[in-house]
Amino acid sequence: MIDLSQSRSASPLVHSVVTDPGKDWVKDANVAIEAPPDVAIDPQPDAKWPPEALRTGVFGAVGPRVIALPRGGYRMYYSQILPRPGFPAGANDFDNATTRILSAFSADGDVWTPEPGVRLSPQAGGAGEFRVVSSEVVPVGDGRRLRMYFECCPGSQSVTNSIRSAISIDGGLEWELEPGARLESAGHNFSAPRIVFLNNGRCRLYCYDRGCGIISAVSDDGGLVFRQELGVRIAQDGAHDSHATFAPEILCVANVGYVMYYAGYSQSNRAYILRAVSEDGLNWQKDPEPVISPGPDGWDIAKCSEMCVIRLPQRDGGAPHYRLLYEACDGTAINERGVWRIASATNAAH
Repeated sequence: MIDLSQSRSASPLVHSVVTDPGKDWVKDANVAIEAPPDVAIDPQPDAKWPPEALRTGVFGAVGPRVIALPRGGYRMYYSQILPRPGFPAGANDFDNATTRILSAFSADGDVWTPEPGVRLSPQAGGAGEFRVVSSEVVPVGDGRRLRMYFECCPGSQSVTNSIRSAISIDGGLEWELEPGARLESAGHNFSAPRIVFLNNGRCRLYCYDRGCGIISAVSDDGGLVFRQELGVRIAQDGAHDSHATFAPEILCVANVGYVMYYAGYSQSNRAYILRAVSEDGLNWQKDPEPVISPGPDGWDIAKCSEMCVIRLPQRDGGAPHYRLLYEACDGTAINERGVWRIASATNAAH
C-alpha cells in the first residue's frame, strides 16, 4: 500500500495502517478494470467497453498497483496485455505478448475511470516490443518526485530480465526512464517489485525470483542501488504455493508488525491470494489457508493473483476498512487461460 495522503515523502507512513485488514474478504460484484474485447484493433488507454462484448483472452488487464493521492482519490497503475505483431493470441500466449502500463482514477476506490495516455510503453521502458509489467510507484526523498519500479522483460519469461525504474515530476502521469537496472542477475527472472521504507532511512525491495520464491534486497541510497539479502522471504513450499510465491503486498500494522498478502500458485493454472505476518520484514509466518480463492464462478474461476490493498475513506468515524484489488483469470481458454481482468474484494471486518 502506498498512501500519499499520510505522507508525501519516502517514509514508513506510506505503508502504515492502524488496523490489520485481516483474513476475511468479500468479493465485490463489479469488475474494477475490464479487458478490451476481441474486436479491439487499437484500444485507446481511456476507452470503455460493454461488459457483454466477446472476450477470449486476447487482451488483458493485470498487475494493479494503487497510490492514495495527497488531496484525496486514488490512481491505479496496471498493465494492459496486447497481441504483438505476428502473435495474435495475445495474453493467451503471454511469452509472445506485449504490455504497456496505463492508469485509472477513482474518487472513492470503488468506480475506476481509465485515464488518457500511456504511462510507460515497453519501448520507453527498455523492453523493446515485449513487456513492462507490475509497476510500483513510490515517493522519492521529500516527495517532490515519484519513482516507478517495474519488471522489464525483453523476451519470454525464461530469459534474464530486470527490475528498472522511471521518474515522474508531474505527480505520476509522465515518466522518464532512469539509467541502469535496480536489480538484475544473469540467469534470473525477477518480477512484481514492491518497496517498503524502513525506519533507518533505507528501503527494502521485495520481488519474485522465478523458481525460488519471494526474495528481498536493501538500498542505502534511496532506492537506486540494491543489495540482495540472504535467504528467501516466502518459499514455494506450501499446499497453495508449491508452484510459485508471487507479488507481495506489504503493510505495516500498528502494534502488529508487517502483514503481507501474496499470490500463491499451487500449479500453473491455479492461483490463490495468501497471507503472512512478520515482526522484522525478513522472517515470515504463513497463514495456512487462502484469504481469497478462485471461483466458484465469475471472472476468477482459475486464478486470483497479483494484488494491492487500499484504505477506503472512513465513514462517520467508523473503523477503517480496506479494498483489495487483484488480477483475476476466468480460465475460459485452452489450459485454463482466458480473460484477465482486475477485480476487487472488500474486507468483511467493517
